[in-house]
Amino acid sequence: MIFCPTDLPGVMVVDLEVRGDERGSFARTYCADEFTLAGIAFTTVQCNLSRNIRRGTLRGLHYQAAPAGEPKLVRCTRGAVFDVAVDLRPQSPSYCRWAATELSADSGRALFIPEGCAHGFLTLADASEVFYQMGAAYAPALARGVRWNDPAFAIAWPFAPEVIAPRDAAWADFAR
Repeated sequence: MIFCPTDLPGVMVVDLEVRGDERGSFARTYCADEFTLAGIAFTTVQCNLSRNIRRGTLRGLHYQAAPAGEPKLVRCTRGAVFDVAVDLRPQSPSYCRWAATELSADSGRALFIPEGCAHGFLTLADASEVFYQMGAAYAPALARGVRWNDPAFAIAWPFAPEVIAPRDAAWADFAR
């Protein structure tokens, strides 16, 4: 795996080291030892799959409050998504800034998002699937969100969403 830091501390793009031959290819998608060597303390405790019917579907921006913050490794296993992390850690030098990358089944690229960051994505293709490896179990009472188009973040989405859950569209403006 190849770990590429973003402008947000702890948010990493994780690219595959693909080995190919006449049979096809092979790549490791997660290795606790390699994550540790990259300075990332992460153990998978839960996995989630998001299936999205239409291009233009937006999910997020979601996070889980302390004491059950959710670090996650996010990978697109079908189609393509514009994947976003927003730094909501008040002591962070990148507080309220965002980083994004395109994840696709073809590239195999993943995004590691530490706890304290919100996460969301916009599908770039019909029938896109997103697979999450979670570092904390879901705690419904601690589930939170921020609005995808909140001016506090000014995320440069590639286009406006066409499908969005009412809850995600209705999050209040973020209070710094």
